[in-house]
Amino acid sequence: MENTGVILKGPYSSLELKNPILTASGTFGYGLEFAPYGDLRSLGGIVVKGLSLKPREGNPMPRIAESPCGMLNAVGLQNCGAEAFLRDILPALPTDSLPVIANIYAASKEEFAELAGMLSEEKGIAGLEVNISCPNVREGGLLFGQDPHLAAAVTTAVRARAGRKPLIVKLTPNVTDIAAVARACEDAGADIISCINTLSGMSVDIATRRPRLAAGFGGLSGPAVKPVALRCVRQVASAVSIPVIGIGGISSAGDVLEFILVGAHAVQVGTASFSCPDAAFRIVEELPAVAEKYGVSDWDSFRSSLLPG
Repeated sequence: MENTGVILKGPYSSLELKNPILTASGTFGYGLEFAPYGDLRSLGGIVVKGLSLKPREGNPMPRIAESPCGMLNAVGLQNCGAEAFLRDILPALPTDSLPVIANIYAASKEEFAELAGMLSEEKGIAGLEVNISCPNVREGGLLFGQDPHLAAAVTTAVRARAGRKPLIVKLTPNVTDIAAVARACEDAGADIISCINTLSGMSVDIATRRPRLAAGFGGLSGPAVKPVALRCVRQVASAVSIPVIGIGGISSAGDVLEFILVGAHAVQVGTASFSCPDAAFRIVEELPAVAEKYGVSDWDSFRSSLLPG
């Protein structure tokens, strides 16, 4: 397969990638940290760690715990804040040849809108990814992504301030009907859906009789969540007409093909980067040969071509 490029065409804006491999927010730092392990320009794009209006220190230690076939984290969205990112980090990234997507976090739809307005004015930002897997402080802590109406309200608020930037909404799997949330976001102005965020989980230490994470609960990611992620991508891709980005347990070119087979236009490599910092770069290199091995000549004909069981 000579050309692995893909265009994610949304109703308001589109995202053009040289290949379908992005990195997932919270697993690749701001991008610069992984420059020693490969050429950032070779990637389809990067999604930087979640940005908030003000800097956040995150949760107390320990924040990460190993789990069979996965990892639990409760980092707490530690970040330098949007202003510092735009001033100190974005200028150092090769934005002329690397789509840089800003993942945004907020506690109200008004804060989401303010962040979107700030970031959408920057030429070096290729798109916005809205993390709706966070608590709405005005609704008693209910996650925005757990209610279609709240998810739509955030999407509408960000759409109004996003300008011509592609708007990606990242969904949580911790819901009864992820397709209903996806449809609500599409109707409210999303260009692209990304899924999934982490599954809620915990780990305990018998010897100390304490949780292994200081916060108690955390987000489960890695190979353990891949079957859930594939199911969610399949359901969402069948429910919406906008592109879908698959996330969850991707560590090989074969995994990428599985997600495209069930309906994804692109993927994000996440937890694999913790154990193998060059994982995303390696997958980009391996993808053309693996696609050719399985007779994939173009993404459009292969996408969603899963046969009945």
